Amino acid sequence: MAAPKKGRGPAGGQGRPGRSLALILIAMVALTGGMFLADQPTPRLGIDLAGGTSITLEAKAEPGQESAINKTNMDTAVQIMERRVNGLGVSEAEVQTQGESNIIVNIPKGTNSAQAREQVGTTAKLYFRPVLTVAQGTPTPAPSASSTDKASPSAEPSAKASDKASSSAKPSSTATTQGRAVTGALKADPTPSPKASTTPEASATPTASAEEQAAAADLQKKFEALDCSSKASRSKASQGTKATDTVVACEQDGSAKYVLGPAEVDGTDVDSAKAAINQQTGQWIVQMEFTDGGAKKFNKTTGKLAQQQQPQNQFAIALDGEVVSAPSVSQALSANAEISGSFTQQSAEDLANVLSYGALPLSFEEQSVTTVTAALGGEQLRAGLIAGAIGLALVVIYLVAYYRGLAFIALLSLLVSGILTYTIMSLLGPAIGFALNLPAVCGAIVAIGITADSFIVYFERIRDEIREGRTLRPAVERAWPRARRTILVSDFVSFLAAAVLFVVTVGKVQGFAFTLGLTTLLDVVVVFLFTKPVMTIMARTKFFASGHPWSGLDPKRLGAKPPLRRSRRVNAPTDPKEA
Repeated sequence: MAAPKKGRGPAGGQGRPGRSLALILIAMVALTGGMFLADQPTPRLGIDLAGGTSITLEAKAEPGQESAINKTNMDTAVQIMERRVNGLGVSEAEVQTQGESNIIVNIPKGTNSAQAREQVGTTAKLYFRPVLTVAQGTPTPAPSASSTDKASPSAEPSAKASDKASSSAKPSSTATTQGRAVTGALKADPTPSPKASTTPEASATPTASAEEQAAAADLQKKFEALDCSSKASRSKASQGTKATDTVVACEQDGSAKYVLGPAEVDGTDVDSAKAAINQQTGQWIVQMEFTDGGAKKFNKTTGKLAQQQQPQNQFAIALDGEVVSAPSVSQALSANAEISGSFTQQSAEDLANVLSYGALPLSFEEQSVTTVTAALGGEQLRAGLIAGAIGLALVVIYLVAYYRGLAFIALLSLLVSGILTYTIMSLLGPAIGFALNLPAVCGAIVAIGITADSFIVYFERIRDEIREGRTLRPAVERAWPRARRTILVSDFVSFLAAAVLFVVTVGKVQGFAFTLGLTTLLDVVVVFLFTKPVMTIMARTKFFASGHPWSGLDPKRLGAKPPLRRSRRVNAPTDPKEA
């Protein structure tokens, strides 16, 4: 009989279980280390456990415009709502789509829920306004005397800021027009008279009334003091203003601040907008088309702007009070326009989405609002942990009572599964925004039974082999292929159910489905890389191999047949020569 080749263990990996154990040990150490390096030692808690407000919004389209509810428009709406929520000074807020027509806004405790509901539930306000003054986004040092010249577009600080904006690589501030240069229909005269505007220049007009001069001075102070470095200040810069007001505003990235004149063209005057490549230059541009009414306004305004000098030949595209782009105009435009500049494909598509969103017949209807106090969330978390502990205790009692020594292997496997689940959920918080809510805790509790079921399937297969008269080591290897098929089929069904539930449900139920799917996948990993190798090693120990009464593998207790080796000795030889 030929000797087996060196380096090759028996089937099933009986000879090298240490490799699998080393692999899963490395994975556990890496995940645990990553958890602490990411400064995320605990899973991120959802609103129902940490406390806060959860708002469910459903998109509604105008009759005949049902196609407006699509992924692109929903993603744009999410981005706009995120900026609004961040403008309230909220940290760790979550805004995400659920299904095809729902948006879930989760706002943690400490936020004015009424204000948040008002912000996220209204349609985006998109205006095209003429640029009157532009400067860097940081506060202007207070002048020693009245310095209305600083607010003048021809003054040096504004000119430098304008030049900087024009030469910037960011499309939001660089979009200069080529041919049919870009956008904005604004009725206001870029150099308005005192009656038409309350810009800082109005304070220098002798014919202005005392009230107009006071308003101009107030606007001048507000502009100089405006700090665009924080999200909250950028969002609040033009809050409470109307389309007919002269306002101060910040660029979205905070690099520049503006004084903007009144607007006569808004987002609903835009018929469509799309990103495209200029065939002559090969650069990305944004093409716009206006409605008939919008085209007239746009033509009138761009005709005035084209006659002005920098920066008063610019118009600002302002979304919810923040300047998305401020291109310059070189000639009068009508129904069609294009915005060119240092665009990438992504930045061009983003601007096109913003422009399109202002014209969409899309609004959001509040479906539900759930407010949970931190105290109630803590009670729910404690209740969930207690339920989990009770479920785990019942599983342990059953395993010890029925499987005795094998329960030790099952408990070690449950511990490994628990460590992997905990570390992965902790890392998924900062990675994809996963938050552990109460349904997710329920999913983890259910997973205890699913994971224990896989061990039971394997143990019962081993016991069946022992009942057939085999010793433990071959029983462990012969039982594995049969148990493996059963475990994979069972886990596939569980994972498929979790995937379907995740896709078809909306809201917190997805937390249950996600956790159930995650723990099901980890069950396969633990059984293959830990439970099976540990069982192989334990089969070599005297305690298990001898069938100790407390091992759970006692042949007498299992009603085993006589050993198969003894039955082979009494059988007649099958070789004719030996006969």
